[in-house]
Amino acid sequence: MALLQIDNLTVQFETSTGWFKAVDGVSLSVEKGEVLAIVGESGSGKSVAMLAVMGLLPWTAKITADRMLFEGRDIQKISATERRALIGKDIAMIFQEPVASLNPCFTVGFQIEEVLRIHLGLDRQARRARAIELFKLVGLPNPEERLGSFPHQMSGGQCQRVMIAIAIACDPKLLIADEPTTALDVTIQKQILDLIMDLQVRTGMGLIMITHDMGVVAETADRVVVQYKGKKMEEADVLSLFENPKSNYTKALLAALPENATGDRLTTVSDFFDGNPEPAPSAGMNGVNA
Repeated sequence: MALLQIDNLTVQFETSTGWFKAVDGVSLSVEKGEVLAIVGESGSGKSVAMLAVMGLLPWTAKITADRMLFEGRDIQKISATERRALIGKDIAMIFQEPVASLNPCFTVGFQIEEVLRIHLGLDRQARRARAIELFKLVGLPNPEERLGSFPHQMSGGQCQRVMIAIAIACDPKLLIADEPTTALDVTIQKQILDLIMDLQVRTGMGLIMITHDMGVVAETADRVVVQYKGKKMEEADVLSLFENPKSNYTKALLAALPENATGDRLTTVSDFFDGNPEPAPSAGMNGVNA
């Protein structure tokens, strides 16, 4: 049985011109201990799909799915109280902008201890000890002192480590990482990715990595789901995807990688992808369907 199984997920938002489908019939699954990458450009519906799973979309969103099962339990049918007990404990998420996601009015120590109080019921002394342990685990220096810091007193990389510590505080069975290296410099990006993957291996949790970076996909994923305009274009194991992509869009993404550049400028997706996601009969430069 899959850890998470989603069938035909659709997310719509009402606009002045009618309903807009941000996610259009997406189906996916992730097993325990597996790393699933969801890849696509900005606006492809990657984050919205996972926020729907987390129950974090605004009330204006219309969410439908044939099934949305976590460990065989349909999370669409559970009560709000049951969902609050599940989210943050068994299913956790690392958000894209750590500085914006952390509350600027409270210390980072208070924010991680709040998770431990709500989901695990730990007393004050146990919460502090666990928070220090988690800060050490994610590589934050001087963890005892850092508990008293506010988000604005920390760097972007340190705030991201705090977010990771909060996400893994209750030993989740499924962790969703939403572009966890956005706005970080290259050196820190590498450290954060290594940290997440090390934690995944050590705990055996399922991991969904949301990204637009094919390099991250190649380094981290077991399987890959490619999305475009809210729809799933392709799903394959990571080796098959890179060696034998099926959809035009996937081929265009791979052609746009810097190492595949053939002229004086970098290839862009729009050079080879005209909006038709299906395979075409003829092939153009770099083997990408025109």
